[in-house]
Amino acid sequence: MASSTPFSGPSSSSPSPSILEDEGPRNWAELPPELTATILHRLGAVEILTTAQMVCKWWRSVSKDPSMWREIDMRNSGDLQSMEHDLEIMCLHAVGRSLGGLVGINIEYFGTDSLLASIADSSTHLQRLRLVSCYEITDEGLVEAVMKLPLLEDLEVSYCSVSGDALRAVGRSCPLLKTLKLNCPGYRRPRIECDDDALAIAQSMPELRHLQLFGNRLTETGLYAILDSCPHLEHLDLRQCFNLNLVGNLGKRCSEKIKDLRRPNDPTDDYAFDATVIDMVSSDDDYPYGFSDIDLLSDDEYHYEFSGASDYSDYGNYDYDYYDDEFFL
Repeated sequence: MASSTPFSGPSSSSPSPSILEDEGPRNWAELPPELTATILHRLGAVEILTTAQMVCKWWRSVSKDPSMWREIDMRNSGDLQSMEHDLEIMCLHAVGRSLGGLVGINIEYFGTDSLLASIADSSTHLQRLRLVSCYEITDEGLVEAVMKLPLLEDLEVSYCSVSGDALRAVGRSCPLLKTLKLNCPGYRRPRIECDDDALAIAQSMPELRHLQLFGNRLTETGLYAILDSCPHLEHLDLRQCFNLNLVGNLGKRCSEKIKDLRRPNDPTDDYAFDATVIDMVSSDDDYPYGFSDIDLLSDDEYHYEFSGASDYSDYGNYDYDYYDDEFFL
């Protein structure tokens, strides 16, 4: 059905071309600071530090305001080897600009234990932390960081290696945690059942409202534990959790308790990552003893072995002076 849009044609209220020509070029420095800040926020931290703050003195001034860095979004393409900039140095500079006022940060692909420790040391009021494909963040690094973040309410640890013990420590260190996203590739085969994550969540995160376990290998036992121990849970995403069959009493429990329930086979159109299902079928001829190389690897070993992750030392360093506050005069 056709609908009218602002671009469907001229209207009687539209200014004439002659009026537009008389206005001349717009001076971006005349924008109110809050509007300029809104524009810059939409770009993300990487674009602000490498491009936007160099546009003019006004944008440079706004970009240095600590309020601009309460939320730091370090989104990037993930192709670290082709980048000209060291994202870890850039992130540390952005955190420094917040002057301790950081409440939310998104790290993708380049997070390390040392970077996470630096963020935790200088951002004790952090409420939202997003870690995606951070293969160099270990259980120990995550646990040490969250011990300094008692106000954390929203945590995503997707496509990272994290154990049930580490999750349990997260829950105990962050009693206000309301949202947890723990996503991984969905495996239809090989069929492996593991309730470590689910039991850790049930034992340590009673205040959860939102839980996303895309691709998790939990069973009915783990799901029952979560339903029993997280009384405030309202949103539960179990897409591609192929060990679950939400029928009978379990299906009824989920339907009655959860307001927004995503079932194992629900559509994945709105999922933020690649939702391709991993379905590995091996023949007896290929593996005469009944085990493939994949079967012999643990979950964590498999994820790293086939993730394409490279050692961070491969990425080189970037000159910190580029981000010095005296660079733009």
